[in-house]
Amino acid sequence: MVSRPAPTMPRGADSYPGALPMRAGPLATSGVSRRGMFSSLAIRDFRFLWLSSLAASFAMQMQMVARGWLIYDMTSSPLALTWVMLSFMLPSFLFSLAGGVIADRMRKKSIMVVSQLLNAAATAVLATIVYAGDVTFWHFIWFGLFNGTVLSISMPARFSVAPEIVGRERVVNAMALQSSTFNLSRILGPALAGGLIALFAAGDTTSMVGVGLVFYVIAGLSLVSVICTGLLHYRGDPTRTARTTVGADVREGFRFLSKERVVLGLLLVGLVPMTFGFVPTFLMPAFNADVIGGGPDDLGLLMAAMGVGALCGSLLLARLGDMRGKGRVMFAATYVWAVFLLAFALSESLAAAMLVGACVGLAGSLMGSLNMSIVQLAVGQEIRGRVMAIMMMSHGLSPLGLIPISAAAEYVGIEVAILGSAVLLAVSMALLGALFPELRRIDKGHGREETPAGVASDAGQVERGRSTA
Repeated sequence: MVSRPAPTMPRGADSYPGALPMRAGPLATSGVSRRGMFSSLAIRDFRFLWLSSLAASFAMQMQMVARGWLIYDMTSSPLALTWVMLSFMLPSFLFSLAGGVIADRMRKKSIMVVSQLLNAAATAVLATIVYAGDVTFWHFIWFGLFNGTVLSISMPARFSVAPEIVGRERVVNAMALQSSTFNLSRILGPALAGGLIALFAAGDTTSMVGVGLVFYVIAGLSLVSVICTGLLHYRGDPTRTARTTVGADVREGFRFLSKERVVLGLLLVGLVPMTFGFVPTFLMPAFNADVIGGGPDDLGLLMAAMGVGALCGSLLLARLGDMRGKGRVMFAATYVWAVFLLAFALSESLAAAMLVGACVGLAGSLMGSLNMSIVQLAVGQEIRGRVMAIMMMSHGLSPLGLIPISAAAEYVGIEVAILGSAVLLAVSMALLGALFPELRRIDKGHGREETPAGVASDAGQVERGRSTA
């Protein structure tokens, strides 16, 4: 076989590697191995996208610890933690579809830069209020609504960029490495935030100086994310034109899901963990204070332990790459996740909670990254932004499920609430497996050798019923 050189394109060309199946652009193929744990990082633009995501993830993780510690210190209420989380995630339900349409109509790079600048400015304002000691519970509600709105507009664009940069063959690797930014920040971000709070509080639990300083650092990290995104050559030019209305684009996204049963099932499977699997993360300040009896540094260690496990899960998936049996692994990882949640609820010491928490993080990361990868493989570039938006919209409803769990934590006990969430996670996944049996049969997720219910033909559609038996 005679190999032909990869086609060359001018820098910033609109014909960058795109839809599934993705065209082979120079940055995606020239001298870059398609195998290996870090193969996608050999692509220049993906490196900068990865660094941008890392800075943004550090900002998010440090914000969760600083915000959670201060709110629980002010209110001593698990429900208060959930209300603030609801304010942050509700905009995902309200505005993600608009973000998906925008991602398909505008340059994705511009969307990401502007959104991070807005978040940096808002975080700096909140940092000033906290540092001055004038912050109230409602400040966090309003900040959550603004921050969540900006993210809901920008995240469909960020989720859609990676597959377009790296090409089809590296989608699983790229999504796992993208997930690793979140999980790496879960290790160092909480520990850094908790350590800063403890250091600057200097034993004075009423001091807000440490929390205010952390929010200033968060604003700085958002600016770092802006710089890294700005260095991308890839612009993410629109895949849609203004010839169709926004309403028509939204309806097209839902019509796609109504026709593609496997993709709909995958989105529902991704929603279940957001509702039940991440309860310890959302309520960790309460668990740390009421069960472990720890301070802000212990809270940082607990969050970091989960991050260590989650990072291991991401790197494991990156190493496995385009493996077979994706559907079975996704379900198995969820059931293992539920088992470790049960064990976490029964942990009574910091060391035990950290050990089990790391296992919770590993299983959850493996399941989440795999689910996202299969969805990315199942949709074409022309509709990917809207599908990612619908996924985010469904995730925005997850705090509604947390409200009764948080009420149980407040009136019955945090341990009972986590035990209940573990049972609900396993039962919900079993029900979805019964309703969508084809999900278990997803093999590689694409390709002509696909087993029954394989995902994503060349048109980005979901194949069903192809039996090789």
